[in-house]
Amino acid sequence: MNRESLEHLLAGPPFAGLDAEFAALMARLANDPPPPEVLLAAALVSRRRSEGHVCLDLRDVAGMAVRNDLGVSLTAPPLEDWRRQLKSAPAVVGGPGEVKPLILEGPRVYWRRYWDYEQRLAGSLRARTDAVADTRSPKDQATQAAALDALFPPSPGGADNAQRAAARHILEHPLTILLGGPGTGKTWTVARAIAAWLSTAAGDSTRVRVTAPTGKAVARLQESLRRAAAGGGPTLAPLAVVADRAQTLHRLLGIHPATGRARHDAGNPLPADLVVVDEASMVDLALMAKLADALPAETHWVLLGDRNQLAAVEAGSVLADLASGIAASDPGSHPALASCGIELRENHRFGSDSGIHRASEAVNAGDAARAVAVLHEASSQISELPASGPLGGAAFLRPLPPPEDLGRALRPRVLESWGAGGATMDPAAALAAAGAFRILAAVRRGPYGVEGLNALIENLLRAEGLAGGGSWYPGRPVLITVNDPEVGLYNGDLGVVLPDATGRPHVWFPGAASEPRRVTPSRLPPHETAFALTVHKSQGSEFDRVLLILPDRMGPVLTRELLYTGLTRARLSAEIWSREAILRQTVQRRTERSSGLRERLGG
Repeated sequence: MNRESLEHLLAGPPFAGLDAEFAALMARLANDPPPPEVLLAAALVSRRRSEGHVCLDLRDVAGMAVRNDLGVSLTAPPLEDWRRQLKSAPAVVGGPGEVKPLILEGPRVYWRRYWDYEQRLAGSLRARTDAVADTRSPKDQATQAAALDALFPPSPGGADNAQRAAARHILEHPLTILLGGPGTGKTWTVARAIAAWLSTAAGDSTRVRVTAPTGKAVARLQESLRRAAAGGGPTLAPLAVVADRAQTLHRLLGIHPATGRARHDAGNPLPADLVVVDEASMVDLALMAKLADALPAETHWVLLGDRNQLAAVEAGSVLADLASGIAASDPGSHPALASCGIELRENHRFGSDSGIHRASEAVNAGDAARAVAVLHEASSQISELPASGPLGGAAFLRPLPPPEDLGRALRPRVLESWGAGGATMDPAAALAAAGAFRILAAVRRGPYGVEGLNALIENLLRAEGLAGGGSWYPGRPVLITVNDPEVGLYNGDLGVVLPDATGRPHVWFPGAASEPRRVTPSRLPPHETAFALTVHKSQGSEFDRVLLILPDRMGPVLTRELLYTGLTRARLSAEIWSREAILRQTVQRRTERSSGLRERLGG
């Protein structure tokens, strides 16, 4: 490898820009120009991070061709040669614990910051798994056990069922990782664990914090807790107070949107006795490490999530790394974590014979033939998916229309779901209606991406005289894309445009105690129209019916995790528009992210 060939590689996409600039920075920082192999590693570390990896695992690239999108390629050096060359550049590459831009640890190369995040998180998790002593007083233990008996009637023979066992674990241990797919009762279980926690005099509801990565996920968590509080008698009633204090992780930690620094950290811990993080699969390594720093050692920390969902948009797949040692099929691979994880498997939302359940199981197993067969089975029974009505978890596959026919194919669904978007002037009713149907897409750009779909839907509505001429027409769904603590809106919050009593347009969002709150358009942080969402943006949300549109060609985002996440956003029915060959390839491709977290935890 010579410097000229490396320059040609980095001059083309996707390396041109940040990755090439980072490699150039490493060259400038070194007194003697590092060999091109070192600069290649620097560019690849940058590229991998933007793709969601925590580090560059040299084993994935060593001895293989590295190509840019213009077809320029070069061959990476063999593993041990590459490691020697990296060690020969001490100005920019250091070992664990050294303050250098790049850290080489075994076969992995990290940005220094991400190596530090991984170390800190692993250390915090290990400390919690080692702290096995139950610090509750005997009186509190007895009170909480009685509450659990009331909330979880004993199973036949006296054995704990999985949900009661999970709730008991939350009360007894400083770390609980509760896994399960949609409908397995994770939130239901945690609500009862919180209620048992609050059953003692020491159970201060203000020191129980529930949180999630996005505003929409927080709203769903609040809804679940309030529903439990309203219908569960005096023991569950205090959950309403806990629900009212729910916040996004960024708000809970007081993270500054410009600097990324948290108000609560190791020096200023979060005042909490119990912290529950819902939708933990969406939490990236940096945010999880900051949360771990902010939690006092005695705080009980609960992570809820679905191991099969998409990982965080930013670098890291923390929950997947933790879950890999917890599954019953892989006992003992993470000795330190095995006792902290419980997986709920029984689905209470869909029957085992429902299309969504059967299709999602096939997708998770990577069984493309079975997934396609399940989807075709429902498609052959119902020629046209009704726009509304109970369908009991049905899942369908329809052929992907060509771009020129997309508007015609979408028109009935658009008019049924949004044609009367401005008919109700009641914000609460409009927000409830917004959860009835959503189009999901895998990509942002192109005719099958959210940008093209949202423009197409607006044009369809305008052609019917239903969307007005401006941006703030009644019924327009709005998605917040950037956190704004001052306004109290966060990435992922979904609102709807409606006029107030004076006729002026406002955007209404779910508020405290189910009361919608309004924000004037001029105060909104960056946002976009949201008739269609990317599957990534839909995480933490649920809709009665989902239409998932896959593009007409394979791309890096098309994985079984994306397909599973899209399918399981639906409560009643899911419809997929895709070419069958694309669907099969998507099922067979897994998301794999490089990190060292599993090994640091004993995996």
